Amino acid sequence: MSENAKWYVVHTYSGYENKVATNIEKVVENRKLHDLIHAVMVPTEKVTEIKDNKKREVERKIFPGYVLVKMVLTDDSWYVVRNTRGVTGFVGPGSKPVPLTEEEVLALGVNTQQVEINYSVGDSVKVIAGPLEGFIGLVEEIDKENNKVKVVVSMFGRETPVELELNQAEAMG
Repeated sequence: MSENAKWYVVHTYSGYENKVATNIEKVVENRKLHDLIHAVMVPTEKVTEIKDNKKREVERKIFPGYVLVKMVLTDDSWYVVRNTRGVTGFVGPGSKPVPLTEEEVLALGVNTQQVEINYSVGDSVKVIAGPLEGFIGLVEEIDKENNKVKVVVSMFGRETPVELELNQAEAMG
């Protein structure tokens, strides 16, 4: 049944994105609507901000005023989302929600493609992309859900754990 679930874009009052996401999740919990509403997300990116000569990593909303909801569109799911406090409507012509296309979803990085990997924890891997390309390391941890792998690389004579995307490493030999 989950094949019918698509990502929809919900418009919210600015600054209410996280509150709206939390409220929708609470309703899903309370009313047991997990089969209708699968996921709620406020897309953010990590940005380095320099303030008072100090660098800090901050999470910034990529689309302020919007929340993404993966759901099976029915009168019930529409009603629940539409009537969440802070929601001003769905994105689409009239008030008809239009799902994101597969390409749009991929571009947003919401549904990361399942990356097939040929290594597991304890294996030696070669870094094949990114700033550490060419380095060899030992896989310490694999987090498929977030598309991350932690690899311990020997750098300047020291063991240094680095986090890579799954497709930035490949099994040796």
